[in-house]
Amino acid sequence: MLEKPDLADNQIVACLRDAFGLNVVELAFLPLGADVNTAVYRAVAQDSTPYFVKLRRGDFDAITVEVPKLLHDQGIKQIIAPILTRSQQLWARLGDFKLMLTPFVEGHSGFEVNLSDQHWVAFGHALKALHTAALPQTISDRVPRETFAPRWREIVKGFQERVETTPFADPVAAELAAFLKVKQPAISHLVNRAEQLASVLQSHSPQFILCHADIHVGNVLITTNDTLYVVDWDTLTLAPRERDLMFIGGGLGGGGHTAEQEEALFYAGYGQTWIDPIALAYYRHERIVQDIAAYCEQILLTDKGGEDEKEGLRQLMSQFLPGGVVEFAHKSEKRLPKVLLSNRA
Repeated sequence: MLEKPDLADNQIVACLRDAFGLNVVELAFLPLGADVNTAVYRAVAQDSTPYFVKLRRGDFDAITVEVPKLLHDQGIKQIIAPILTRSQQLWARLGDFKLMLTPFVEGHSGFEVNLSDQHWVAFGHALKALHTAALPQTISDRVPRETFAPRWREIVKGFQERVETTPFADPVAAELAAFLKVKQPAISHLVNRAEQLASVLQSHSPQFILCHADIHVGNVLITTNDTLYVVDWDTLTLAPRERDLMFIGGGLGGGGHTAEQEEALFYAGYGQTWIDPIALAYYRHERIVQDIAAYCEQILLTDKGGEDEKEGLRQLMSQFLPGGVVEFAHKSEKRLPKVLLSNRA
């Protein structure tokens, strides 16, 4: 969330006092992230200890804090564990929000600083630890499972039809509508290819493991002392490993390395593994489709305006630029079996 939510600072301070026993003397909103339902703050307690405050509005799954705490306790130190409330809960309620608290770790995301060779190797080690983690049945039964459902594809199709007949007064919405019209063939190809590959994967029943499901370098934190952490666990999913591995060398690695260099360094830490080209291509197409759907809902279904909408449009349009994720999705098609390519999507 780039704009501060309609929530008074003194309400947050009171929640931190009552739920966590913190006497907060400083609270600052941090305009970070593309999720309009998540706001984050830096709080400083009376003893000068800094904390990271996360507010989540709308859908909230307790698994998104329970699993990181469990994995950290199992020894995966690249995870910043949430802090328990005084009643030993992992979150507190604050109006329409759930409030989570962690130590504040100074650093920059992989979008702000280039990952070094050592960081890419460490990234591989961290993701391997996640993918091989043992979850109690009581936890794994509650983690969402991949279904390859058509939800996002159907939403995009609906918006493609809508922009052909609906005028939009808001300038950002009008610009997005015009962009969707110009990119209609490319977007339809992404949707159709994802649909085709989803059908194949549903019939194959691939092995599912625990996935972060949004593990681009923007969710990698590099600290001031060069330590790497994986952050933002809101999308945890049981899915094929390609759900995470599609980000490696997929156009979302920040800068400083080519796609081939990213892959070589990452897999030096992760370990060599077979990658299903069908699952890889599916996720690289489906992720873009999901982003299109989410940004369309954010921009075309409201007249709120503001910086979040402008940033959403910028991010969506950037995906179609040379070297963007759409280009890498097309490259992943080259690895598909010829029988699938002959059925043009």
